[in-house]
Amino acid sequence: MSIQIIKGIQIPAFDVEMLSLGKLIAIPFKQYVPEGQAFWLYPSQHIPSNLTREEYYQPEFLSNAQETCKRYSRAPVLIKTWASAEYHWHMHSHTKELLLQVARSTVWNVTALEHMFEENQVLKLLFLRVHRLPEPMLVNAPPQSSPYYFPSSEDTIVSASEQDTPAISTTSFIRRRTWLVSGVVYPYTSLESLVLQAESNASEILNTTVFKHRIKQLLGWQSSHIQVIEEPKWISEISLLGDRSKEDDEGKSNYQAGTDFENIVRKSLELLGFSIDYSHKGGAGGLDLFCSHPYPLVGECKSGKKIPNDTAVQLLNLGTIRLENKETFSQAAKLIIGPGEPTDQLKRAARVHGMAIITPTTLEKLVKLHHKYPVDLLKLKEHLIDGQADEEVEKFIGQVSQSIKLRSHIVELTKHYLENANDEDANVSALHAIYIVSKPPQPLRREEMHEILIELSSPLTGYLGRKKGSDGSDRFYFLRDLSV
Repeated sequence: MSIQIIKGIQIPAFDVEMLSLGKLIAIPFKQYVPEGQAFWLYPSQHIPSNLTREEYYQPEFLSNAQETCKRYSRAPVLIKTWASAEYHWHMHSHTKELLLQVARSTVWNVTALEHMFEENQVLKLLFLRVHRLPEPMLVNAPPQSSPYYFPSSEDTIVSASEQDTPAISTTSFIRRRTWLVSGVVYPYTSLESLVLQAESNASEILNTTVFKHRIKQLLGWQSSHIQVIEEPKWISEISLLGDRSKEDDEGKSNYQAGTDFENIVRKSLELLGFSIDYSHKGGAGGLDLFCSHPYPLVGECKSGKKIPNDTAVQLLNLGTIRLENKETFSQAAKLIIGPGEPTDQLKRAARVHGMAIITPTTLEKLVKLHHKYPVDLLKLKEHLIDGQADEEVEKFIGQVSQSIKLRSHIVELTKHYLENANDEDANVSALHAIYIVSKPPQPLRREEMHEILIELSSPLTGYLGRKKGSDGSDRFYFLRDLSV
């Protein structure tokens, strides 16, 4: 549904950027704005009360503020956001002591806030629900210095909609507004600073991009585009390289085909979290694989249509000869990776010597799963059974997939429950009651759901937040989505 907007408000360019990013949810604004009114956010060069940027912003934000203002200093100017007025908070003398806490939770100097307060013995903060436009407006004729902005015939106006991406989630906005007006310092300022530092880094290395996106999710910030981390193309080549033979791969020898397969297996195990010892690189008389952490793992890779009968004996001999510590080899997980059906002789030898045999297809499925959700390698080890282990590893993959679906359901349920209830958090009983009637993936007792909620609110997962109760009456709130 489109929203009719006839005017905008002019606020400092860096404040606009911080509102759009999710760092700010309110701004100093003297003029009266009716609650619910929607308007454009025009990035102005003007600072409230004629303060300088050095006076207005905290030192750690000054460099970013100056850079932002420079970007908006010349026409045409792009307007990328609109907002609706949520609440106009007036800080009078009896709440003046909260100025320091407000400064600590925002980007402004406390001296600037005190200066604006002293002008009229009141500081007016306008709380805004900010949305990003799907495409920016183009302002060709910059407006006069004023609290407001009115589009001219020279400007390119776009339509605003209720479907436009919000800067932060409803749950996060309610929680932060409550903290700000009650004098609670926002607890994630360090994380926010980390994001801003990463934002200023021009590098678009994949890990940096993923890192920024995940922290934004944790903070409740909404990405302007849902960040889908594409699966690397090489993952889909694991099976192909394993099946390759001299006849299938024109122009490459069996040796080269085998080397390519060994390399992609090492790459796969490294992605799964194993530490690869690259001093073992296969070849004539060499051990194909040795992983030292999280537990020792030795392995042989066999590309082509068959796995030779003597593969188990070969792995046993090479492992014993090439590893200096014989005890390491005896305790290590032993893995044979190759396509096709192993012979009965190879299966018997693998069972006798404690070796698991899996196909490249199974390895590929495991890597694809890990790319979406981290695999517990210690639990995986339990499924690397002696002999043909594909069925057992597939069983493990199915268990992990079902576990992800269950947890994703609980995260989504918590998110929608809090938004519909317009509440900050919920106790276990309320969430369990909603879970029971939500067509859940599997039945859960209240105690079981409580354990999963605690897991999802761990700092290492960070999908939910937790307010720990002294008597076990924990309360949980939404932080970020868990995609399946």
